[in-house]
Amino acid sequence: MTALLVFIVIIVLIGGGIWGWPLLAGLLGIASVTDKAGALNHITQLMNRYDITPDDIDTAFHQQTSARSDADNRSKGDIARTLFAYLGGIFILAGISTYISMFWDSMGSVMRVLMTLGVGYILLIVLVAALHERRYPRLILPLTITSVCMLTSGWFVLIHELYPRGDNWRAATLCVFAVMALHQGALFFKYRRTALLFTSLFFSYGFLEVGLDMLGVPIAYISIALGASVFLVGTALEKTPYKLLAEPALLIGTCWLNSGLFDRIDLFTSTNWASLITGVCIVFTAYGMHKSARYPRLVALGYFLGSIMAYSGLFDLVQNTSIELLYLAVAASGLYACVVLQSRALLLTTVIAMLGFMVYFSEKYFANSLGWPVTLVLLGLAFLGIGALAIKVKQRI
Repeated sequence: MTALLVFIVIIVLIGGGIWGWPLLAGLLGIASVTDKAGALNHITQLMNRYDITPDDIDTAFHQQTSARSDADNRSKGDIARTLFAYLGGIFILAGISTYISMFWDSMGSVMRVLMTLGVGYILLIVLVAALHERRYPRLILPLTITSVCMLTSGWFVLIHELYPRGDNWRAATLCVFAVMALHQGALFFKYRRTALLFTSLFFSYGFLEVGLDMLGVPIAYISIALGASVFLVGTALEKTPYKLLAEPALLIGTCWLNSGLFDRIDLFTSTNWASLITGVCIVFTAYGMHKSARYPRLVALGYFLGSIMAYSGLFDLVQNTSIELLYLAVAASGLYACVVLQSRALLLTTVIAMLGFMVYFSEKYFANSLGWPVTLVLLGLAFLGIGALAIKVKQRI
């Protein structure tokens, strides 16, 4: 019966496509427009009705053709110019990199500095010229990245050549990051570009992390402090023209902060508690973004990673204890949270957690008993029930 119904629907759709539209056109009075003569007749009727002359048609036709041609020429010109610019930059960098790798050992100290730091400053001059002229906006990002890479490596090369026997990498990194932060910060305050703000923040936070590490501050406290700072910076960027950086800043800040939190909790308690508490914190962070209707990708990622950490930490805590079934109760309450929060990511981890615990529990307590076949049947029914419940939950989401 279902197959017959599907066949009838297909026939109706095909028939409507073949005969329905011509019939509808005939009812609307445009069935005669089926060939060139009919089209000309219909155009004549429109011209008479709206008092359109052949000169009007000719003018409108040429204007439309000219506008389309200019747009095509501009788009093709922009694409070609951008393509050749990228290809030129790639070949220049490939040539410089190949030359440096081939003759690095035979170069002197001055030549090494010139081939790295000198090239970096040449690229920086080109970047400043492009920023000042404002004629090549698509070249700003690749020029920023290449100049930053060459300048950073060049400053490290200069320090190594000046102090070949030095082994204090923290001091070298601190100096290089300080110089690069000043570079990029000055360029940002002058030209106000998002790429320059990103590089300024990158080197500034790198300088802070290395500096605090040299002062003897534990790395976990550095992560907590700087992660919270990056999170606040990301929140502040939402209301600025540089809100493109807000989402990655919030992601980096959350990960950085919770990594330090995980380390401290692990030190004072255990890895299980650290995983559980950190996972719950990540879920709460995602919940805050969810309530404010911001960044759905970060919300889904937070629910996914946070729930995985929370479920794994909770399972390790209750395993082989008298409260093992508490895990199943928590996972079951997670299904209710999925409906309230309308999160497919949380639904996925919750269903996996429930099914995994059922498999573990049945193998542990019923695998060697005569009731194992019955357990398998009950487990299958449980799987079907959870699967049906998950489908209903997904439909409501």
